[in-house]
Amino acid sequence: MVKRANRKSSSAHASRGAGSVRIIAGRWRGRKLVVQDAQGLRPTTDRVKETVFNWLAPYLPGARCLDVFAGSGGLGFESLSRGAAWTQFCEKNPAAAKQLRDNLAQLGAENAQVDSTDALALLATPPQNGPFDVVFVDPPFHQGLLNDTLAALENSGWLAPRACIYVEAESELDDYHVPGSWHCHREKRAGQVNFRLYFNDKA
Repeated sequence: MVKRANRKSSSAHASRGAGSVRIIAGRWRGRKLVVQDAQGLRPTTDRVKETVFNWLAPYLPGARCLDVFAGSGGLGFESLSRGAAWTQFCEKNPAAAKQLRDNLAQLGAENAQVDSTDALALLATPPQNGPFDVVFVDPPFHQGLLNDTLAALENSGWLAPRACIYVEAESELDDYHVPGSWHCHREKRAGQVNFRLYFNDKA
């Protein structure tokens, strides 16, 4: 997954060109995938991914996953590697979306699709092939997208009963609105990022 940050990139990401993300575990363990160095994008750290996927380990095998604001697709690819049955990526940046498709082809992964579209536009209507068991929500920092995204997931039928919803946001954003049927299962902070795992309790 890629985080869009309004602050300046670190020196490690100052040069233009392609970077990479690493798949941590599963059938593609250790594989590195190309990430487009689009302005304002940066990969989520392996440290955060390890924590998140330790939380999600019981729920991934056979799951239908949705990676909203996918960016590099790091979380979506990690899910596929660890046994998800299907992953849908949503990324409106054309270059990043093309790279997602190229990386899927490189891995030989046919149980996934990439939607190159605005996330809120996609979530405004019900999913074509049924709800999702695991959803990753990592919107751009400081753009006020989180509340609308979470409401759309709840109101448009994107969540299966007992779905897991992973939410990543800037650390100063603590007052976003979570639907009443969700409860926070786990939460943690890493640097300037807060990340939480919710369960949807709606039957």
